[in-house]
Amino acid sequence: MNIAIVGTGYVGLVSGTCFAEMGNQVTCVDVDERKINKLLEGEVPIYEPGLDELVKRNVDYGRLKFTTKLASILNDVEVVFSAVGTPPDEDGSADLKYVLAVAKQFGQYINKYTVLVTKSTVPVGTAKIVKEFVQAELDKRGVEIPFDVASNPEFLKEGTAIKDFMSPDRVVVGTESKRAAMMMERLYKPFLIQNMRVIFMDILSAEMTKYAANAMLATRISFMNDIANLCEWVGANVDNVRKGIGSDSRIGQKFLYAGCGYGGSCFPKDVKALVHTALENGIHMEVIEAVERVNERQKSIVYEKLVALAGNLNGKTVAMLGLAFKPETDDMREAPALVVIEKLLTDGAKVKVFDPVAMDESRRRIGNKVQYCENLYDAANEADCLVLMTEWRQFRMPDWNVLRKSMVGNVIVDGRNIWNREELEELGFVYTRIGEK
Repeated sequence: MNIAIVGTGYVGLVSGTCFAEMGNQVTCVDVDERKINKLLEGEVPIYEPGLDELVKRNVDYGRLKFTTKLASILNDVEVVFSAVGTPPDEDGSADLKYVLAVAKQFGQYINKYTVLVTKSTVPVGTAKIVKEFVQAELDKRGVEIPFDVASNPEFLKEGTAIKDFMSPDRVVVGTESKRAAMMMERLYKPFLIQNMRVIFMDILSAEMTKYAANAMLATRISFMNDIANLCEWVGANVDNVRKGIGSDSRIGQKFLYAGCGYGGSCFPKDVKALVHTALENGIHMEVIEAVERVNERQKSIVYEKLVALAGNLNGKTVAMLGLAFKPETDDMREAPALVVIEKLLTDGAKVKVFDPVAMDESRRRIGNKVQYCENLYDAANEADCLVLMTEWRQFRMPDWNVLRKSMVGNVIVDGRNIWNREELEELGFVYTRIGEK
């Protein structure tokens, strides 16, 4: 099939590249000329394991192309995916200006039946507005051209996005048209040959499914963090509690790890947007509102533990391992590390940081307010305290003897619960983690 993907951010570029890998002719479109030029030169603007190689292969085979002009390709494509950003406004609502700009241009230039598929995460009811925008442009042109609007929310996890797309556990499609449904089924069938897991539903339900899924996962995280904080007060061990409740098949183990809060491009934004949608309809989502409050509080937990152990941080050096909100990504949107850095700097601490891939992103966000280091040992050298914010694999088994000798202090705050208390205390470290006294 010949398809277009509008937006070359995380969702758009991964989706377009994976569609091309299955043999489709894909053109990725973006208004950012600088980004498109970089892609044309073979430079991938986001970090995702395996994406560089996949983009290069499909460009070399001629299946993946890039342009800034959607109008120039609309005559050739059957499906247009809208994967543009929906950044949150100050009130938490999703900003739809980019989504509606795509709809407007789609209506201005289509000349044959084409399906416009919203892949961006959008509030419930957006498809109706998109359809109205397209129809308004067709009316201005005085033409009657058939088209359909569909919803196809993405469920990619940063760090495993290619695997998630190439072998999805489910594909959700919302559409009111049998013709559009058949086209979407044809498009996704190569990904699901062994087990066809496309779930068709009405558009409103598809839009809601995306928000509900992310809100549920965020709820599990905040729930476990709430439990972890109580465990500390009563003397229980949150890891034991997690294993105990996770063994129940009705609950399961996933997203039950205590830590320093969630971040990224999806959970914070989508939880806020869901709360806003509810308020617009006169409904208070008590559980989801609490999820957000718990998470915002949890982002400060590492700082609070550090102060409790190290006291006044003014003039002290804190080594921070990890900046990205999770491993295998350079994404620092809503990252707990940003909250902790701000508090440490306000207290007058010197902050040394290391992250395997997110250092450039950190420089872009906060400049040189912190000292960027070459590796974890460089960061810990002459540090009074060490904090873990992101559970990268290379942080799991450092040489603690080397760290003990190179650090001038001995305080360690483990924000992701990956290190062994007994081992560290035997070496003379003062160690604390989340959910354990």
